[in-house]
Amino acid sequence: MKQKQSFDLKNAITNNRLVGLWRMMTGFRWFYMGAVGSLAVAAVARTSTFLLLRTLVDNVLGEGLGLDRLWLFALGFVGLAVIEGGTTFLRGKLAAQAAEGITRRLRNYLYDHLQRLPFAYHDHTRTGELIERVTSDVDAMRRFYAEQAVEIGRIVALFVFNLAALISLNARLGLLSVVFMPAILALSFWFFKRISTAYESYQEQEAVLSATLQENLSGVRVVRAFARQAFERDKFEADNWEKYQRGRKLLIMHSLYWPASDVLCMAQMVLIYYLGAQAAIQGSISVGTYLAVAGMIIWIIWPMRNLGRIIVQASSALVSYKRVADVLQEEREDLVSGKHNGRLRGKVVFDDVCFEYPGNEGEHVLDHVTFHCKPGEVVALLGPTGSGKSSLVNLLPRFYDYSCGRLELDGLELTEYPIHWLRQQIGIVEQEPFLFSRTIRQNIAYGAGRQVSDEEVEEAARAASIHNVILSFPEGYDTLVGEKGVTLSGGQKQRVAIARTLLKNPGILILDDSTSSVDTETEALIQAALERLIKGRTSFVIAHRIQTIMRADKILVLDKGRIVQQGTHRELIRQDGLYKQIYELQARIEQDVEREIGDVAFDGDGRDPAGLGR
Repeated sequence: MKQKQSFDLKNAITNNRLVGLWRMMTGFRWFYMGAVGSLAVAAVARTSTFLLLRTLVDNVLGEGLGLDRLWLFALGFVGLAVIEGGTTFLRGKLAAQAAEGITRRLRNYLYDHLQRLPFAYHDHTRTGELIERVTSDVDAMRRFYAEQAVEIGRIVALFVFNLAALISLNARLGLLSVVFMPAILALSFWFFKRISTAYESYQEQEAVLSATLQENLSGVRVVRAFARQAFERDKFEADNWEKYQRGRKLLIMHSLYWPASDVLCMAQMVLIYYLGAQAAIQGSISVGTYLAVAGMIIWIIWPMRNLGRIIVQASSALVSYKRVADVLQEEREDLVSGKHNGRLRGKVVFDDVCFEYPGNEGEHVLDHVTFHCKPGEVVALLGPTGSGKSSLVNLLPRFYDYSCGRLELDGLELTEYPIHWLRQQIGIVEQEPFLFSRTIRQNIAYGAGRQVSDEEVEEAARAASIHNVILSFPEGYDTLVGEKGVTLSGGQKQRVAIARTLLKNPGILILDDSTSSVDTETEALIQAALERLIKGRTSFVIAHRIQTIMRADKILVLDKGRIVQQGTHRELIRQDGLYKQIYELQARIEQDVEREIGDVAFDGDGRDPAGLGR
């Protein structure tokens, strides 16, 4: 069920981490107020138990008065226990409800935020790092809201009520019961600062380990193809060893804190036990008062010792808040601002356009590129690796923004269109298409961005020459595709991707070397599907083989980010230049291949040793 956002979580981001955690509680603070009220009642019940014990010992057992009323005291103890247990349960329920609500909203917001961050952010941020922040760091914050935040209130309530009661019984013992408290708090804060630093270092290494694991599992086929299991194992072990070292340091600091705090706490308790016992022997206080004091001192010392523990453990939540806040502070893409006039016609004008990737300012990937194309034209991009072909087409859906010049689409500056609408109008078929781990039907329907019928999905599959192949599977369109489409062949994945794009029905089409990694027969099927897809659409085709682009309306030859030639195949083949060189090189390679096939098929005296002529 979709949850409405009562406020923008980005407003919670501040340099003060405690203030930031408080702001994130917006909308759930009433739960915490109920939890605090419940624990206050529980604390009063706990303190009242010791006061009732004092009355029982002094007035009933000590003086022998009202022995027939012991059952009333029994009911009193039971009643106080029921009140304390019930309010403690209510406190836990309310705190858990608030914590789960806060973290559910945070996860949803974080996930949506990541969808809206620009490509440049994802280019320099590892996937494993982001997964760690959305899962482990958010979970650390959940523990803070569910346990530590409320526990701090419980500790304060127990301390205040028991100290007040103890002072009312004996002011001298009450004041002496907190003599070691400053030292306990100072020790807690001293460890808090150091453990925060150690935990942040540990979390960073955990993110590195998650990234290593994620990359290995994503590239599992490459690892096995190159027999690099041992290398990957050693790499993982090295990262894991570093995590072990940092985790060991963190645990050692925790283990040092507990004995040190225990010594101070036990010294405080022994002091009160000794002084209280002396006072009872001398008759300054009654035996019942001594028993009450002995019980209450535990509920003064224990909360303060626990407060130190909570302060130390809260360091993980503060570190995690900072790591989550770093993501939330990243500026989103503005997906909706702008204007448009319905469906794109596809007139594209590049006017002196330059582009460099963020972080590499001054290194032009595209250097003063100028060309134009009419609606429905096919523009082919040819050039060596790194010449800027993919960078050029990535400007059209505004995966990146150009740094100078002007890029017009249907007469309007590209940056004036809403990004979300613009990407709905542009279809992309990549060299390595990505399929989700869902059914084939769901993968094809994904491109529409709306509810589509089974007939529409199947019509798109027929146009992509993949319908019959899908029907040959036992589950047909309901066949579950493995992660990244590993259960399909390269050509089958490509045609499913084409069907997905056909269903989108884009006004502009980008084909990124879509037939480079398939066999000749599959290439023919894909080319037929692409011809149906291209028809009536402005299309940009990236290719390395000239045969693929010979019929294009315009061919752009790029080299080092500049257009060095442009024209039709007939025009370019008559010019001396890079296009002619590539054409002649590819023609020579094909002739050599044909000659070698002929030599293998027939030896010098006309025999056919391979049997290819049968």
